[in-house]
Amino acid sequence: MASVLEDPSLERHFKGHKGAVICTDFNPNRKQLASGSVDKTLMIWNLAPKARAFRYVGHQDLITGVQFSPSGHLVATSSKDRTVRLWTPTMKGESTVFKAHTATVRSVAFSHDGQRLVTASDDKSVKVWSVHRQCFLYSLNQHTNWVRCARFSPDSHLIASCGDDRTVRLWDTSTKHCINCFTDPAESATFVGFNSSGTCIASSGADSSLKIWDLRTNKLIQHYQVHSAGINSFSFHPSNNYLISGSSDSTVKILDLVEGRLIYTLHGHKGAVITVAFSRAGDLFASGGADGQVLMWRTNFDKKSYQDVLQQHSRRSTPDPAPHLTDIHPRTPHLHRQQRSAIQISPAVADTQSIDPHVIELGRSVHSATDLLSLYQSPKRA
Repeated sequence: MASVLEDPSLERHFKGHKGAVICTDFNPNRKQLASGSVDKTLMIWNLAPKARAFRYVGHQDLITGVQFSPSGHLVATSSKDRTVRLWTPTMKGESTVFKAHTATVRSVAFSHDGQRLVTASDDKSVKVWSVHRQCFLYSLNQHTNWVRCARFSPDSHLIASCGDDRTVRLWDTSTKHCINCFTDPAESATFVGFNSSGTCIASSGADSSLKIWDLRTNKLIQHYQVHSAGINSFSFHPSNNYLISGSSDSTVKILDLVEGRLIYTLHGHKGAVITVAFSRAGDLFASGGADGQVLMWRTNFDKKSYQDVLQQHSRRSTPDPAPHLTDIHPRTPHLHRQQRSAIQISPAVADTQSIDPHVIELGRSVHSATDLLSLYQSPKRA
């Protein structure tokens, strides 16, 4: 018997950017949220009440991607200025610049061991970098148009990339070969990501569609068409049972991947929603958009339902491992459209945040590679 879900709630909003918010990511330490903007700055928001926020200045053009390292000691950003920066999120505001791309860098992501970075660019390439040695390693070059996004698989053995050539490509990091290519004749692919078990990848499109493929069978298993404009970003919940998406239709949608349906539509932003991201634990998620705001939501809806799924799963006759979306969802793909049963949430955003945090602006100094290397190697001190 299905449980009644507890609705997500808007916990805080952060104002400090002077332009659209393009990217967001939570620190694995659960204490910080990072955002990058058209205003060329990286903001680090401290989640403790009344804590100060930090604005990092250094990029010469808008920031397109941001991600904390798995340790939380470093932050990587990509930019239209053709560079990638590795920041130490401290009061010094220092960074190291990585240069190899010849056009806008659209995304940046760490491998799950924190040893490498992968970037996607308008120069039609995907590039892999060593964090430890602070250098470019190799390029993956089969895309025929701008590459919008690239991500490592959880075991770092694969890279998924997508772009304006309407393909989603899967690369083997050991052979550096493209081992699969999913084509979509409709529109450009805007975003790609693995679920936490690495068994599936999802991609979103400028045509408002979101598709999920099972990598074990190379088959499309779910197809959602719930937005009324292009999808700019999405994020899997760590349980793999839910997915959030942000769209140019000004909404955030929450999908139940087990039941294959839309369950919530969130109306917190004025203008396009450009970025969404779950925290590593899945208890929070963030959204950012053209209105220059970063909204932080408490998930809530995942508390009961995943336990119900586990209980139902334990009553099955065969003792399979913990369920993920492909254990339960029918194998044949079919299109999911918005249902009237989905709950619409329109929070009064202005009433949820009493005081905007004090922002400290940090300079343009470039961190030396040797200092950053010592930080990368040294354990975190209490």
